[in-house]
Amino acid sequence: MSLDVSPALLEQAERGEVDEAAFVDCVRTSLPYAWEMISSLVAQLKVDGGQFADNQTPPPDEQARGQLLRALASDAIRGALQRHFGVRLAFQNCHRVAVFPLDASVDERLARFTSIRGQILNQSPELRDC
Repeated sequence: MSLDVSPALLEQAERGEVDEAAFVDCVRTSLPYAWEMISSLVAQLKVDGGQFADNQTPPPDEQARGQLLRALASDAIRGALQRHFGVRLAFQNCHRVAVFPLDASVDERLARFTSIRGQILNQSPELRDC
């Protein structure tokens, strides 16, 4: 299981709608490396401004890499994180996470980052097995 779901949260899901704040807290505690990466990038974007903030440092180990993959490959987790932080998330190469503001003025930059060309230009032999 990718998330450490409490019995109370599981019961909530079995009854129907889940409180999104409780889900986000579950993500925070279950995927601490991914949470810290995203929250620090959000803080960097707020301080530095600009069109986006990104991480280019590979995770320290496979457990951390797995957390990023789980957080960003799940539509539910990714969507909840985007709503919680008020950003759009982009992801490349098993570690390059980027946060973009919701402002439409950065749509072109986001499109370049998430394009096929952007993906190809962001490849390296060191990341072949990530």
